[in-house]
Amino acid sequence: MASYADQGIVRFASPFPFGDTVQRLLATFAERGIKVFATIDQQAQAIAVGLSLPPTTLILFGNPSAGTPLMLDNPAAGLDLPLKALVVEAEPDAVEVFINAAKYVIDRHGLPHGLEANLLPVEQLIAHVLEAPVER
Repeated sequence: MASYADQGIVRFASPFPFGDTVQRLLATFAERGIKVFATIDQQAQAIAVGLSLPPTTLILFGNPSAGTPLMLDNPAAGLDLPLKALVVEAEPDAVEVFINAAKYVIDRHGLPHGLEANLLPVEQLIAHVLEAPVER
């Protein structure tokens, strides 16, 4: 298992099939009032240009009441907002979800560490949805 902590990435191993993992995330975001701005089927995009890619979906999501204070402090934080979750099945039955770590986003944009509380709940929410521990 790769360690992504030094790269500012949080990795979750999903015990669910790829499609179920994507649907569980989307359903939970909807239930919690978290806006999904886009869902990009990257595998389909690769196939459309004649390339091969394992099942890969990028979900852009967020909560403007949590993200706006970050952008008010440093507009460049908008490069990392909305948040993204990348769901990948690189090997059969090995589904993973990757997100940027809250600390990474805060440090990258020189934001006050108190604003980390606006992002940390996402890590715990995804862990809960996948019934998996947060792996760094």
